[in-house]
Amino acid sequence: MTAALNHVHDLAHFVTASPSSFHAVEEAARRLRSAGFNELQEADDWNGARTRKAAKYFVIRDGAIAAWIQPTKATATTAFRILGAHTDSPSFKLKPKPTTGSEGMLQAGVEVYGGPLLNSWLDRELELAGRIAFSDGTTALVRTGPLLRFPQLAVHLDRKVNDGLTLKRQMHMNPVLGLGEAGDADLLQHLASLLSSDSVKRAAADVDGYDIVVADTAAPAVFGLDEKLFASGRLDNLSSVHAGLVALIGLTTKLDHIPVFVAFDHEEVGSATRSGAAGPFLADLLARIGAGLGGSDTDRMRAVAESWCLSSDAGHAAHPNYPDRHDPANRPWLGGGPLLKINANQRYATDGVGAAEWARACRQAGVEYQEFVSNNDMPCGSTIGPITATRLGIRTIDVGLPLLSMHSARELCGVADPIALSSAIAAFFSPA
Repeated sequence: MTAALNHVHDLAHFVTASPSSFHAVEEAARRLRSAGFNELQEADDWNGARTRKAAKYFVIRDGAIAAWIQPTKATATTAFRILGAHTDSPSFKLKPKPTTGSEGMLQAGVEVYGGPLLNSWLDRELELAGRIAFSDGTTALVRTGPLLRFPQLAVHLDRKVNDGLTLKRQMHMNPVLGLGEAGDADLLQHLASLLSSDSVKRAAADVDGYDIVVADTAAPAVFGLDEKLFASGRLDNLSSVHAGLVALIGLTTKLDHIPVFVAFDHEEVGSATRSGAAGPFLADLLARIGAGLGGSDTDRMRAVAESWCLSSDAGHAAHPNYPDRHDPANRPWLGGGPLLKINANQRYATDGVGAAEWARACRQAGVEYQEFVSNNDMPCGSTIGPITATRLGIRTIDVGLPLLSMHSARELCGVADPIALSSAIAAFFSPA
């Protein structure tokens, strides 16, 4: 378990550094630079000498990031091995006119982002984190540390709360952040002041726009008998981002394919953005890699026809207190290995050939995997897998980490599973 614990402690550091999708990209970029990857700008010409001198690259688009290794003998028809994940998690997003208040308490105006398990966010110390755009054309990342809390109504004032808790998003999900009236403070001023320095003074008047989310500040933790459980915020889906990043950086074998790591934004709200999986980010990237290798559109299509995409996103482990919510025969457990996600209605993109490719990668990595299929009475969600397969026509497999408490402010996995997922991804990147 030593390797598994070391891996999960590194995952904890990654999650802690990544309270927003923009921070996750910043942390991923930091690790890639340290590993010798060269950053490219989308507005630059990638066909010049710069792309021929180095073999490792990455590029950022807002809250999304992609990285790849270009083998020495790569040509325009060399196939891709793509790991796709996403940087965002269910949360709350700061509204315009964010400083509100009532009953002598300052509050923040927030909008629900994605599908968070609302009750799990109650009575926690929370922070704001994300990107601010200033009137001088610059942007900066900010995080506040503990600042907010959604206080729950006391049981004395809601005697039936344990029979069923009802939370109305507009009425009840307004976090408190201090004492006073709405006109007494300015949340934007506080955020701007955090980005001020001796040389640059920032004020609320300088803020022209922002993408700020709420994040839990509790530190991730390993716990349980024999330290086999791991609790953390944002495991959906920073666990996959971290697993793919570690796998790519750790590749040491001779490569016959072009391994690509891509972490999109906005999966939790449908992926239909410029930095989401339904946008052009990955298609643009593959086209530019092919063009840099001297290829035509036909060459790129030939490369894609031989390529694979592994869509990695968290999935459900069987819950010990709700056994009836799962398929009677397919019951993945925490600690039992990563998931192969299958759905007859193609909510996941896995087919029989893809299942065989995943089995091969897991055998090569020496890890066990588990199959996940939904209870017929409880249709599953979806992932970037079907989107990627549809947009690119690429063979796609859906996999991921088994979790309990998915979409909670604090999710739960087995300590042994994250390293197993990363090892299988590494074998997928570089098939023996």
